[in-house]
This record gives sequence, C-alpha cells and structure tokens, in this order.
Amino acid sequence: MIKYSFENDYSEGAHPRILEALAESNLKQRTGYGLDDECAEASEKIREIFGCPGAQVHFLVGGTQTNMTAIAAALRPHHAVIAAETGHINVHETGAIEATGHKVLTVRTEDGKLCPADIETVAALHTDEHMVQPRLVYISDSTEVGTIYHKKELKALSDACRRLGLLLFLDGARLGAAFACAENDLRPEDLPELCDMFYIGGTKNGALFGEALVLVNPALFEDFRWMIKQKGGMLAKGWLLGLQFKLLFTDGLYWELAAHAEKQAAEIRDGLKELGVEFRWDSPTNQLFPIFNEEQVEKLSENFRMTEMDCLDGNRRVVRLVTSWSTKPEAAEEFLRAVRNVTGY
Repeated sequence: MIKYSFENDYSEGAHPRILEALAESNLKQRTGYGLDDECAEASEKIREIFGCPGAQVHFLVGGTQTNMTAIAAALRPHHAVIAAETGHINVHETGAIEATGHKVLTVRTEDGKLCPADIETVAALHTDEHMVQPRLVYISDSTEVGTIYHKKELKALSDACRRLGLLLFLDGARLGAAFACAENDLRPEDLPELCDMFYIGGTKNGALFGEALVLVNPALFEDFRWMIKQKGGMLAKGWLLGLQFKLLFTDGLYWELAAHAEKQAAEIRDGLKELGVEFRWDSPTNQLFPIFNEEQVEKLSENFRMTEMDCLDGNRRVVRLVTSWSTKPEAAEEFLRAVRNVTGY
C-alpha cells in the first residue's frame, strides 16, 4: 500500500480556502468567458504584485493550452521557437507547438537552462528564407529539471533576445517553486521587465486548475481573446479561474503554499545528501532527482510513488520526487527513514 505520493505537485485537489470560496459562491450568477468581476479583480492583483499596470492578463485551464495559445498567437507561420531540449513544449506536450505549424528548435543543456550563446548559435544557423526563422525563446522557471534562473542569467538572456529581435516567453508552471527556493534572487517585478510574456502556474501550486498568462509586450495584445477562443481555451465559466487566482494572491497565499512545498523538499534534499545519496541535477526547488540502484528503487516504490526518469551506467536509476503545497512533514521523515533502511546508511 502506497503511503505517500511524490509523483507530482498536482495529485491533490486544491487548497481548502479555494474550495470553500468556490462552494460559497457556487450559486452566484456571473458573466461568462472571463469577463466577470472575479477575473477583473484577480488581473488587477497580478498587475499590482508584478508591477506591470499596462499588461493584459488572461486565465486558461492548463499549461499545454497556455503554451500553445501564447506561442501560436505570437508567431507568423514561418516562425520557430528556441527551447532547451528538456523544455516542456519539446518533451511533454505531444507536439502541440508543431501542430500549430511552428518548429521547436532545441538546444542540449546540462542544467535545463538556456544562455545567450545557445540562442545566438541557433539564430546564426538559420540564415535565410529556406529555413524557419527563430522568433521566440521559450524558457521555464523553475525548469523541468528543477533548476532556476538567477536575475543576471535572465537579464543576459533578455538582452540577447532583444539584440536578436526575439521574443522571450517564460513558462511559470512552477514559478512559485522558483521564487520560494533559497537561491532565488528574482523579484516579481523583474519578470515583466525582462520578458515579453510569462505565466503564473496555479495547477501546481494549490489551485484546482488554472494558469494566469501575462502579456507585457503590447505587440502581443491584438486579438488575443480570439486566439484563446479558437484554440479551445476560453472557459465559459471563466470566473472559476479568476476566483482561484484572486484568492491565491490575497494575503500571500500563493507564496505561502510554494514555501511549504520547498520546505518539505529541502528536508528530503538535505537528508539524502547527509546519507551520501547522489543527485542527477542540483535542483534547489521542489523537484528532486536522486540516484538509487534498481533494487533500492523497487523497495522504495513499495511505499512511495515516484517517477523513474532515466537509467545511468550499471543499474543506477534516476528518480524524480516532487513535493507539493500539501506534502506532510511526516512524509519527508518517513521517506528518509525508508532510504536509510534500503541503503544501509
């Protein structure tokens, strides 16, 4: 019987405060399609917290839908996207970007992050009209391997994009995790200063579902709601999204939930390091990638759900552990106790 799941950070429903608010307002009649007061109030809170009073804010249900809609709206038919090889749009979205007619140009990176040299190399390889034209750079923070962008890195990437005439789009499905970790030096207001658009993930940080897409560059504003509708992303009951984000950004709940997930991850991370366990990536966030042998993974999987990521030399296995806003402290303690038992430390 599985005691705890470390499979992802969206296995649970939603924070009780959100469920209570949804239940309390259940019979209130509202305007549909995101034109309601809840979405308006949530948008204003986001613009205020992220310091972008002129931005457009749009609420969508999930990350793949948000990425596909935002990228398709930003690009002309011959344009392409630059992304890390591990990027979500390349690995986990069933070719959604390519399905809209845009090639994803990937770069192999060791830490899941892009740097100016990466995009300069790709841009230099695409020289004329016989090739797709790179137009947008896609990054994630935190990344798919748990790493984060420091301010100087994001600033350098932003400067390179502007020099090369490229748009910069930040996937913030786990933005809360990035901001909660001890290594983070970004502020919310840095994102609209350095990116053309970004989104704030709710699905993986306490919401029942939902992502908040923030368009900063005015060149992206025109007809965006038409694109949302065409791509199937315009939720009739849009207030369900707005209400959740209004609550997440009231009294710091969004940051509080992310901090809890990071605290539990830190307990596991520090405990595993004390036991001498190696990691595939040095992740400071709520995704951890420890390395165990095949027998150890099999034993641990009897009581803990986790994702097996990769096979290394010999019988070593990389697994992914993810903590969430609702991970209990005892889950971290029990996992470390189980690791001691199976490793003999």
